[in-house]
Amino acid sequence: MRKKRPFPDGNGSTPSRGAPPPPEEPHRSYRAAARPPEDLLTEALRLRSARSAHPEGSAQWRPEVLESCIAALASDPRTGPALMARLERGVTVAWERGWQPADLVRYVARRLASPHQRLAVDAIASEMRAYPPSTVDDHWRSQLAAIGAKVWWQGPYPLDGPRHGERTEAARLIICALELLELLLALPRLVPIGPRPGTANAADAAHARTGAGTGVRALGRPPLGQVDERMLGKVRALLAKAESTEFPEEAEALSARAQELMARHSIDHALLDAESGTGSEPAGRRIPVENPYDGPKAALLTVVADANRCRAVWHRELGFSTVLGFPADLTAVEMLFTSLLVQGTTAMVHAGTRRDAAGRSRTRSFRHAFLNAYAARIGERLREAADRAAADTAGRDALLPVLAARDQAVDDAVAAMFPNLVQGRTRSVTNHEGWAAGRAAADMASLSARSEVAGRQGPP
Repeated sequence: MRKKRPFPDGNGSTPSRGAPPPPEEPHRSYRAAARPPEDLLTEALRLRSARSAHPEGSAQWRPEVLESCIAALASDPRTGPALMARLERGVTVAWERGWQPADLVRYVARRLASPHQRLAVDAIASEMRAYPPSTVDDHWRSQLAAIGAKVWWQGPYPLDGPRHGERTEAARLIICALELLELLLALPRLVPIGPRPGTANAADAAHARTGAGTGVRALGRPPLGQVDERMLGKVRALLAKAESTEFPEEAEALSARAQELMARHSIDHALLDAESGTGSEPAGRRIPVENPYDGPKAALLTVVADANRCRAVWHRELGFSTVLGFPADLTAVEMLFTSLLVQGTTAMVHAGTRRDAAGRSRTRSFRHAFLNAYAARIGERLREAADRAAADTAGRDALLPVLAARDQAVDDAVAAMFPNLVQGRTRSVTNHEGWAAGRAAADMASLSARSEVAGRQGPP
């Protein structure tokens, strides 16, 4: 019987038995002039998504195709504007989901790296050009200034060249942009706080605004001018002295005076609002709570908030707490927490490292216990200072129902914004030495007494 001859291939040659089939044609070409950069960006995001969905080496994951796509983008002069336009849309989506500039930049730094953070700042600066300055809330403007959101480039956004003091290759910038876009598209939705850009004059900032898709109220943030700037100057000076002094007793007295001064200011606001009947409503502010030891730091913020008639809700995975309260009280919380955290961290570092009898490091458990004890004792001292300020107020009988009504308003705001809030469990403390040292440091921390400062003329 005759043997069957193998079927020749298209070139007339005969492949050997068991040889693999000829390779498939490469994916469609990514010549720079062949496809617009908008399409290439969409394709690059799809390819990166395929890499996440399929293990490397599978038929669905084609790294050479993604590389050719990025190379085509890097060589196309139209990519810069297209890239920034895509990032701007991602930033706009972030605003729609309740994020604010400082929140977004911190989150990018937490999840990615410094080049992504700088690119996010550029995207925010570019996106904010779409809004007239009069329609941007004061709090947003202060955040934009704090993160340095400025349009530093001339003309189209450059893909290469120096940026923020560093030089970035075009291909590397495109990869950073793709990673940033993936993060922006996956941002969780937050309950909005205050008006978004473009809407600041469209609604009364002192009244609630309905958050899109959330079903709860978004709390307005009254202008900073409602808080006495002269009083804030005194508090800042007291806290700066408390942070810089080498004498623990002096730091303790300064911090105690600051707390009492802020408490008295809050009481004055509460009484004035009650008399006029046109007081502000509870507002919200997000305050960063960073690693390491984010749990004890969040506990410190909670006790500072409670002592100043506010409530703090910790979002551990996002790296911040949402603090709700009346405007003057929120200002007190932010200033005192920042200063007390500096004082506590400094005292913790000065306490040094710890090892057990076998030479193993006990520094982490010591510092965890230190900061937890520090937070607990600071909470006790802040409450004592706030109670003294209330006791020294004339017409105390009339004050109690006013403060009770404000407490209830804050609790109602928390319930409206976080209807499914659950009480978290803190990590147990196992280092007795750290706990004792933390309480001792809290006893020496400066809180600031209002009564002594209020009687002074001019800044302290």
